[in-house]
Amino acid sequence: MIHNELPVPPVLPDGGLRMFALGGLGEIGRNMTVFEFAGKLLIVDCGVLFPEDSQPGIDLILPDFSPIADRLDDIVAVVLTHGHEDHIGAVPYLLRNAPGIPLYGSQLTLALLEAKLREHRIKGDTIVVKEGERLQLGTFDVEFLAVNHSIPDALALAIRTPAGTVLHTGDFKMDQVPLDSRITDLNGFARIGDEGVDILMIDSTNAEVPGFVPSEREIVPVLDSVFLRAEGRIIVASFASHVHRIQQIIDVAVLHGRKVAFVGRSMVRNMGVARDLGYLKIPGSTLIGSDELTNLPDDQAVLICTGSQGEPMAVLSRIANRDHAISVGPNDTIVLASSLIPGNENSVNRVINGLTKLGATIVHKGNALVHVSGHASAGELRYVYNIVKPRYAFPVHGEWRHLRANAAIANSVGIDNQHVILADDGVVVDLVDGVARTVGYHPVGFVYVDGSSVGDVTETLLKDRRVLGEEGFISIFAAVDMVDSKVVAGPEIHARGLGLADHEFEPVLEKVRDILESALREGQNDPHDLQQRVRREVGKWVSTKHRRRPMIVPVVIEA
Repeated sequence: MIHNELPVPPVLPDGGLRMFALGGLGEIGRNMTVFEFAGKLLIVDCGVLFPEDSQPGIDLILPDFSPIADRLDDIVAVVLTHGHEDHIGAVPYLLRNAPGIPLYGSQLTLALLEAKLREHRIKGDTIVVKEGERLQLGTFDVEFLAVNHSIPDALALAIRTPAGTVLHTGDFKMDQVPLDSRITDLNGFARIGDEGVDILMIDSTNAEVPGFVPSEREIVPVLDSVFLRAEGRIIVASFASHVHRIQQIIDVAVLHGRKVAFVGRSMVRNMGVARDLGYLKIPGSTLIGSDELTNLPDDQAVLICTGSQGEPMAVLSRIANRDHAISVGPNDTIVLASSLIPGNENSVNRVINGLTKLGATIVHKGNALVHVSGHASAGELRYVYNIVKPRYAFPVHGEWRHLRANAAIANSVGIDNQHVILADDGVVVDLVDGVARTVGYHPVGFVYVDGSSVGDVTETLLKDRRVLGEEGFISIFAAVDMVDSKVVAGPEIHARGLGLADHEFEPVLEKVRDILESALREGQNDPHDLQQRVRREVGKWVSTKHRRRPMIVPVVIEA
């Protein structure tokens, strides 16, 4: 859907159900969907997106709350499908504007969220729900269903209104032998499908992958062989929320007589929460503090840390850059127990190369089955379409290639293309009298978190940062006498990042002086105009002479 061609959304007709995403469509991250019925809003998920190399200095990217900024009092609840950062990470930023919104989620999801809220010094109104429960949240009837994912306690949602029923799968897969024996509630999906599902909002992340996702248990033999071969320490990098994966690592470590240490603030925090709630089981004296590693033989140690996505400040990246108390060498084995989030490929490869240079053995998804996805593949998606039998398919959670692949799966099971909804963030879809239509567009964009700044960083500023990082910086200073039409001080040039010696700027300094004095003789005495003439002259010179396009900051003052 080309949203630029869409109008401002009209008033929602009486009895109609409206839905639009503020993040999560056309991208993997910052998932947030708004539902509107009878003047009230229900929000499903509120997550963050992590920055790419083209967004220097950015810590997080939030959904754009602007379409609902003047309707915060209409929000009856935020319902969270599971505890991953791309689904809960932006909740503290929403609560800064609307602190009283009730937050619904499973026990583990809310425990992870509450730990995050404490870091932000925010108290949330959290209400624990379980699969099988059905609640009236304002004008919305919401039923919670168990789904299997790469984190315990994930939920799907059946959202019922007089306008129709929406089944939102959340992130899910169909592991038939999950570690916690909690399988996706296909019986519930089929039951709701028999009642009649108007719109199925369904996870698209693995829609391009044929077949079914392997079971999490299939990793165990591979991990066992890695532990058998490892002569020194084993360092495993994983998402700090992947409780199932970390449980398997602990189980294999116990079998091989190794102690386990968690390293990294988020890993220590999340695993502490999971252990306290009984989702993570660690036998007796298996767990040690990271400060105890120095007293332990290398062949008895397992470190579980963050950094599987190459995040610059995460533990694994700092180890690779020799910027951490933990160092690695030829006897050490590094296991990257996760998949690559699109956009992180370069960062991860840098970390792998850095660790390889230090002599460590690297085991990753590319050379061993040390990761299975938490998202349903094409075979599983087709299965869900067939048992739910929705009137409309609405692929969500994925880049455009994933959304279109999911749409093709819907077509393959007999859902007409006219009944497949493909939308961008901000595109508004109304369900009225059983018919779903795209009716308008809310302009939305990226909201950047940069340190304590939220929303102040613009695309122009990011472009400036990229130019600084890639092309360098030139500043030019000159003082002029407006009366005598002369340059009385300077011009002086200071450059960074161009690799040019000071004497190489001498030709352009004369040109700048001539430009300024010529303009002054013509009667030009506006400092801004003089600065723009200097900028153009220096830019033309450095582009022609050195094929560079640095940031140029001229300063012209009156003496």
